[in-house]
Amino acid sequence: MWKIAVGFVIFAGLALWVISKGGDSLDMGGEKHGADAVHTEPAKEAAPAPAPAK
Repeated sequence: MWKIAVGFVIFAGLALWVISKGGDSLDMGGEKHGADAVHTEPAKEAAPAPAPAK
């Protein structure tokens, strides 16, 4: 049983270390709304399909 607890502590420490090394590219703040939200350019609509040849 103690091996499971030790393994969990090691795994949790490793996970926290990896997250801390993420830098600015990793945002754990949750979903953003309002002026602080990052907006991407909307996807361009595809051109209409050509009419099938008869």
